[in-house]
Amino acid sequence: MTEIVLMSDPKVAAIPVRECGERLVDVRTDSPLLVDRRKWQDSAGAFGHLREGVLDRLLDAESRLPQGIRLLFVEGYRPPSLQLRYFDTYAATLRADHPEWSAEQVRSAASRYVSPPEIAPHSAGAAVDLTLADADGRELDLGTRMNATPEESAGACYTHADGIGEDARAHRDLLGTVLTAAGLVNYPTEWWHWSYGDRYWALQTGADAAPYGPRELD
Repeated sequence: MTEIVLMSDPKVAAIPVRECGERLVDVRTDSPLLVDRRKWQDSAGAFGHLREGVLDRLLDAESRLPQGIRLLFVEGYRPPSLQLRYFDTYAATLRADHPEWSAEQVRSAASRYVSPPEIAPHSAGAAVDLTLADADGRELDLGTRMNATPEESAGACYTHADGIGEDARAHRDLLGTVLTAAGLVNYPTEWWHWSYGDRYWALQTGADAAPYGPRELD
């Protein structure tokens, strides 16, 4: 298996950001994407936003899917304060489960599942958590529930994990094919996490800088 570069890797943080100023758009009102309701309790609606260029690429990806299959958007933008809370909460769980780990071990392990706040693609409006659904909006089988931790799923949340069913593998491959063709990159510890324009994307594609950096929602 190809070595996985984690979000905590210094190579990611070393990528410069040259913020392009592109706006965040609301996928619920500015696109025909199917939006899952699991994040609608977020009254500010932050989750429904993405950079305009990311949304354009998702629409391109969806156009490549076979008839009767759609992208199901779950979460996009995440305010930096919320990203920090997610990261600290998961890190605290790992620290309690592994008191022998160093601070760097905890940070590295936490970054398999939650990006360190200072480089998080979600806080740049550059990342999307999504899956596939049928024509009636029912989620397809992709091997684990979305947002399953590595501990909970015994590693099956990793995009190229062994031991998932044939249908799940076919659906992951299809999701990956259309999103890659549209210019997005996957975070390989999470089959559902894809991004464009952030530091991780820049590292994976060889771009010399990331056009999207962390920002607050207007």
